[in-house]
Amino acid sequence: MSTYDVISAYQSSLTDTDLSTPVAIFKALTDFVQHSTAPTMSEFMQTLEKAAQSIRQDSQSLSNKPKNQHKAAIAILAGVDLFMRFVTRNSHDFSLSEEAGSFEDFKNNLLSRASLILEKASTARDRAAEIGAQFVHDNAVVLVQGYSRVITSVLCFAANVQNKRFKVYVTEARPNGDGIQAVSALRKHGIPCRAVLDSAVGYIMDKVDMVFVGAEGVVENGGIVNKIGTFQIALVANALSKPVYAVAESYKFVRVYPLNQYDIPSETPEIVTFTSRRKSLSGNSATEDDLALSNPSVDYTPPQYITLLLTDLGVLTPSGVSDELIKLYV
Repeated sequence: MSTYDVISAYQSSLTDTDLSTPVAIFKALTDFVQHSTAPTMSEFMQTLEKAAQSIRQDSQSLSNKPKNQHKAAIAILAGVDLFMRFVTRNSHDFSLSEEAGSFEDFKNNLLSRASLILEKASTARDRAAEIGAQFVHDNAVVLVQGYSRVITSVLCFAANVQNKRFKVYVTEARPNGDGIQAVSALRKHGIPCRAVLDSAVGYIMDKVDMVFVGAEGVVENGGIVNKIGTFQIALVANALSKPVYAVAESYKFVRVYPLNQYDIPSETPEIVTFTSRRKSLSGNSATEDDLALSNPSVDYTPPQYITLLLTDLGVLTPSGVSDELIKLYV
């Protein structure tokens, strides 16, 4: 049995700020396969499932850390499902292949294909950015939700490669306030921008031409799970007939079909529990970290509020996501 510490490898990968959670998981599980000493397919699949389960469980401990950018369980679910689907499909294909040989041959074939997928994943953000930038037009005013690596790439491509001129509003994105980080990153690339309060979205929406949001996960019905506040931005934009573009890499597609906000696979604190009046008066004021722990970190935006999904696979309507998932799973 392998003694490879998949959790340490996964957490080490997360220190790379350019690496998305699903890719970090895929990389860690690929390394697990490389270090596996399981002699048979049956034992290999058992140890791999245990490794995958340990990553799922690790997400619960991450969710107890305020302001953790990887606390959304749906990103972890997407990464684990992506790899397990990849192994299952390859084991099936290899067993039917005329070149099917020993179990060691299967592992080598698996590792070879995994390397190709990781290489493709490393360029997925750039491909999505190139496609997304087509929807930014000259003299536009763009609203974005906090800091998103793929949205930053979209705007930088539009400004510095396509030479478009536009302005950007960035929500502060509490409780972690990473909107300030986004403003700093955009200004370094010469893009005029400024931060606005989350509560000022309705106030400035009339001045906005389009909204760009990222996604922790793209669910089966074409909706998205993203940092908290995305849903209310989409609601305001929809009320004022402003287009909302969700930009996401295809490795964030996940087979989940949420029915409402409380049905998403994420750590959702119970925020409607109140103490008695007497305890409330005698208690200490809530700190920012208390608010981060007692409130959800992500929300679900239904597909009817998303104009288009801009991905490395191309431009998709929300209804087209299920078709792409079928291609991935069949």
